Amino acid sequence: MHFHDGWLLIKTGQIVFENMKVKGNAMRRVVMICLIIFVFLAVCGCQKETDQEKVKKVITEIQAAGEVKDVSKIMKHLSKNYSDPQGFNYEGIKGLLIGYFLRYPKISAYISNLMISVESESARAEFQTVLTSGEKTGSIKDMIPTSLGVWDFSVTLKKESNAWKVTSAKWEESEMMNTGE
Repeated sequence: MHFHDGWLLIKTGQIVFENMKVKGNAMRRVVMICLIIFVFLAVCGCQKETDQEKVKKVITEIQAAGEVKDVSKIMKHLSKNYSDPQGFNYEGIKGLLIGYFLRYPKISAYISNLMISVESESARAEFQTVLTSGEKTGSIKDMIPTSLGVWDFSVTLKKESNAWKVTSAKWEESEMMNTGE
């Protein structure tokens, strides 16, 4: 510790105070600002995205890609080993998506009741999706979306190269759509 013309130098801590008679309020403000910055950095820097949040992000990115009809963005979230109970594999799902996107000029998807469970390297997401479409015929009725249905999804994901990939999906029309006809 060295004193030099009103300066206190602490070599090891690199702390420098000018004029040892610093007012109490000014010092409290400096300390408070430093504490606020420290807490902010600690909270922001230490938060790590959980596996549940990562799985949710995969589902919402697939939803967003579907609404803009971007097959490649959807497929990047599917495992090359994809296989589902409906009999589709990776290429089959790609064909199914292209068919829907050609048939319906505008698709909107609304996800509700999303429940995610994660166990080690596998995860399951269950949710309902309301699908709507608008056709471009030039009529005023184009303003009102056409329902494509409410669907219950059960999606299985696995970690592949540290990224969550969809390995299977099962979907069926929701019971709420069955009117008993």
